[in-house]
Amino acid sequence: MVRRMKADSGRRVRARFVLIGPGLSYLVVLLLLPLALLVGYTVFQRGRFGGIAYEDGVTGENFARIADSLYAGVLADSLRIAAITTAYALVLGYPTAYAIARLPRRWRTVALVLVVLPFWTNFLIRTYAWIVLLSSQGVVNTTLTGIGVIDRPLELLYTEPAVVVGLLYAYLPLMVLPLYSAIERVDRRLLEASADLGAPPARTFLSVTLPLTLPGVLTGCVFVFVPSLGNFVVPELLGGGRTVMVGNLIRDQFLTARDWPFGSVLALALVAFLVLLLMAQAWAGHRLGGR
Repeated sequence: MVRRMKADSGRRVRARFVLIGPGLSYLVVLLLLPLALLVGYTVFQRGRFGGIAYEDGVTGENFARIADSLYAGVLADSLRIAAITTAYALVLGYPTAYAIARLPRRWRTVALVLVVLPFWTNFLIRTYAWIVLLSSQGVVNTTLTGIGVIDRPLELLYTEPAVVVGLLYAYLPLMVLPLYSAIERVDRRLLEASADLGAPPARTFLSVTLPLTLPGVLTGCVFVFVPSLGNFVVPELLGGGRTVMVGNLIRDQFLTARDWPFGSVLALALVAFLVLLLMAQAWAGHRLGGR
């Protein structure tokens, strides 16, 4: 009997390993190993022609360079742009998710498909489409000039607002989907009870719906903030190099300056910040869920 139990336990362990083996191997090869390389690069110096100068020994000055005002300013600008994008996404995404959750069930799937439809198109193509829309001879300026709203084209492209618009367009669905999931799970009986007790719709929303959907709000904000902070394609194309975010800075350290040690420090600092942010979101979601 004991042998049979041990044999069954061994088979279960092997079956679990077979199931998680491919995914675990993927994480080790494509996530942990590159991360370990970055950690190793941080303590070396840049070579004369770029890369890593292993023969020069280890140093800690790469970490001290992060405090330089130039790089601190880029990080502050990145945090501000990502926060603005997240705020706009929340303002636009919450009403959208609320409206979808209140649609008849047969129309919800259609609405959700329309929300994720942009993801079916290549990200670069969608970003280049905004260049066509916002350029001086683009659709927006041509339309406004044609109807007499403006006399000459506006400078819409290669500005910080253009970067925010591009990031918002790219990641707005990541705000709508978790919000829809949270709103759809709200028990309708609670809303009916609030209305029966005389609460107006606004009071019901603030006292019942919003508190119950705060975990979805936190999840959506993290889903938008994290990729916005590290994005370098949108600032490059829609910002025209005038708006530099931390993703552009890291890319330039590896590909242009070829300062791999300092680029590794910047990348690890960004990863550490995002991990702390995710931990804070998980803690806050747990507290809200427990409440």
